Amino acid sequence: MRRRLRGVESAALGLLLLLSAACGSRLPESDFEHRGTSTTPPAGTAPIRVGIIASATSPVGATAFTGPRDGAKAWFERLNARGGIDGRPVEVRLCDDGGSGVGNNECVHKLIDEDKVVALVATTALDYAGAGLVSRARVPDIGGQPIGAAYDTYPHLYGIYGSLAPRNGTPGWGGALYGGTEVYRYFAREQGARTAAVVSYNQAASAAYARLVARGLKAEGYDVVTEEVDFALPNFRAAAADLKEQGADVVFDALDTHGNAQLCEAMDEVGAKVTAKVTNVQNWTSTVPEDYKDSPRCRNALWATGASRNYEDTGQAAVREFRDATKGLKTRSQWQLEGWAAARWFTDAARSCAGTGITRACVDDFMNRSEGYTADGLLIPVRFERLAEPPRTRRTCLSVARWRDGKGWVSQGDMNSDCFDVPQLPYRP
Repeated sequence: MRRRLRGVESAALGLLLLLSAACGSRLPESDFEHRGTSTTPPAGTAPIRVGIIASATSPVGATAFTGPRDGAKAWFERLNARGGIDGRPVEVRLCDDGGSGVGNNECVHKLIDEDKVVALVATTALDYAGAGLVSRARVPDIGGQPIGAAYDTYPHLYGIYGSLAPRNGTPGWGGALYGGTEVYRYFAREQGARTAAVVSYNQAASAAYARLVARGLKAEGYDVVTEEVDFALPNFRAAAADLKEQGADVVFDALDTHGNAQLCEAMDEVGAKVTAKVTNVQNWTSTVPEDYKDSPRCRNALWATGASRNYEDTGQAAVREFRDATKGLKTRSQWQLEGWAAARWFTDAARSCAGTGITRACVDDFMNRSEGYTADGLLIPVRFERLAEPPRTRRTCLSVARWRDGKGWVSQGDMNSDCFDVPQLPYRP
């Protein structure tokens, strides 16, 4: 449960749902497989097959959920170029679920029942409807993005940030998840923020998420200013003018990417200067100059928080390796790095099984024993425990970066030392 009010992270991703009235149709899957004449590989060199489910054609955009997939693919391509795992290549099977629950179930059946994958890696699904099927089949799902509550609900599912929940088929503890307030503590203690604005739409999911953020902020002693804009005809200028009048130091939001860009533009127009405009890990990308092209002041006040090492931190060897392997991609993102870390995690698990047989059960045993896994320093140490009761407080660390034109995302401190003992607050997914 590395949830910084992980409802804050998951609900922020869930905001993509609120902008999607339809589920969209699922397109055919793309498999990484050799076509044409097939031969039986020599004994001991048969490929190790893994599956990656991504909502690549989801109704929220063609690239919204592809970062982890692209990072994982890059890892496996480099791994195979270096000889694979104990001489065996990893064969990646991709499945696009189209962002729908029906499509997700189809992907799960295809990868597990037809393709017989050993594991799923870097799952990034808008609607992970097939999570229960994955768990019942005892297929380890490694390093998935916790967009919903699945990774705090089912055994055999191992989210990229870990979990302390019982994972007995019910989300969290009796349907409640818990998350910490370390992000708010960080901006209060390290940046001196005292007044926070929370901007949301007048839409149920957006408003609920805004209330969650406001609750966490108040628990950390902030004066909280709430701004609500109309979903259909948002007046961001009025919201920006009011948060300026109220003297907000830091701004959080319950908006989509387009709404964030409009809010930033309005803040620049009215002259609202803040210490930080805080965004989440999904928006920790190299596309900031394009996304926020009309708001240079707000753009340079963007901060992102997460639980993985900044993909721009080239002082770290593991980051340099990731960047070298992904230099052919048009954009870079934190989600790509986390997909890379997920694939590395599977690789470490598979290598531990090479002597006895790389099976679903063996890989799952390794994952169950994962304690403090870091993917060579790319992740804040990940843990999986099954606590009978949720912790009331927890020491939690976070990775922080700030956007600077000409420099990109600049790390602030170190993710293994930016740590706080914070209360754990309940919320319902």
